[in-house]
Order: sequence, then structure tokens, then C-alpha cells
Amino acid sequence: MTDDDADHSTAERKMQFLYALRSKGVTDSRVLEAMENVDRGPFIKGLFSGRAYEDMPLPIACGQTISQPSVVGLMTQALEVSPRDKVLEVGTGSGYQAAILSKLARRVYTIDRHRRLVHEARGIFQDLDLVNITAITADGSFGLAEQAPFDRIIVTAAAEDPPGPLLAQLKEGGIMVLPVGQSDAVQHLIRVRKTASGLEYDEMRSVRFVPLLEGLGKDG
Repeated sequence: MTDDDADHSTAERKMQFLYALRSKGVTDSRVLEAMENVDRGPFIKGLFSGRAYEDMPLPIACGQTISQPSVVGLMTQALEVSPRDKVLEVGTGSGYQAAILSKLARRVYTIDRHRRLVHEARGIFQDLDLVNITAITADGSFGLAEQAPFDRIIVTAAAEDPPGPLLAQLKEGGIMVLPVGQSDAVQHLIRVRKTASGLEYDEMRSVRFVPLLEGLGKDG
């Protein structure tokens, strides 16, 4: 294969990637541009690296997964991130979601209970020159009180209910997007808006995420 053939193949895969996102309901132009500009490839290593442009979740280290791109897009779109926003992500995983958010927000703080995942994600952020992301090893269910309040919070692991500490760290007028459910089989993606009069909940779609666990991972 020549360099021209390789470039054409990559361009073709990216076009199919963006088409898949649109067909699944990701229509926000800023989100689509961010996802076009962040290559999913570097976030997937080993056996599954060749499937980076497919719209499917894939396994990563520490028993975790990288979400399928359409779900990343829909969650990001639901957050309604503006360029001045400070965002908290609970569940760094591969770092892919944080990288997308970094193109949309002023500042991104991302937390994971697995030290190895945070270390690997930091390396990718550095390689991609994403300087507005701070990655931290910590128990994400307690949020990051020292940087609160946050304009937006996204949780990429499922809890039975939105965690109280995260709701407390969400700014009035802010939005949190997360999966909730008591089992792997029944989970729903919800959006929470914090208003002066309380919390407003929107149920978006069925999803399947790893559970949100308290404490640090064995490598933490």
C-alpha cells in the first residue's frame, strides 16, 4: 500500500466514523468537530487497536472499557459544554472522553481510581498537547471538592443514584450526565440540571457501563 492509499483509507474510515456518529444522533457541530479532531487510535492499544474507528466499546486495562464513540458523543452533546466551562469527569479510563471535552471546555479535571489508567492517559494528553486537562488518581465518587464548583460533571461509570458529593459540587445552572442503574443489565443515561429551585432529571437512553466503585483500584 502506498502512502496515498493509506491516507485515503484513513480519510475513508474517518468519514464513516463521523457518519456513524450523526446516524446515532450526534448532531452538535462543536461536538462533531471535537471528535473529528481527536483520533481514537492512540487510546486503544494491543489486540483491539485496529478497531479504533468502529462504533463499539472496547476493553482496556484494569478491567475497564472505552465507550463506543456514539455514546461518548451523545453524553458530550447532552452536557452542553461552553468554552468557559470547568468540567469534572469521573472515570478517566482511556482518556478519550476527557480529550474530547478538552476541545470544548476551558478546563477539564478527570479522576480515576486506577493509577495505571491515569498514568497512561497523562502520557497521551502530553503527546497530543492537551494542556488543559488535569488527571488525578482518586475515588471519583467523592468528586474533587478542592476545585468545586463545576459547570459540568460527567460520570462514565454507573451508580445506583447520582452521588451526593457530585451533586453538591455542581454549580447552580450546571449539568451532570451519568448512567444510573442497579445492575449491568438495566442502566439509563440521565441528565441532571441544577436549578435555583432544585434538580431536574431527563432520562435519555438505555446504556451499559462498568459500575462506579468506591476506593482506589489495586494499582492505586
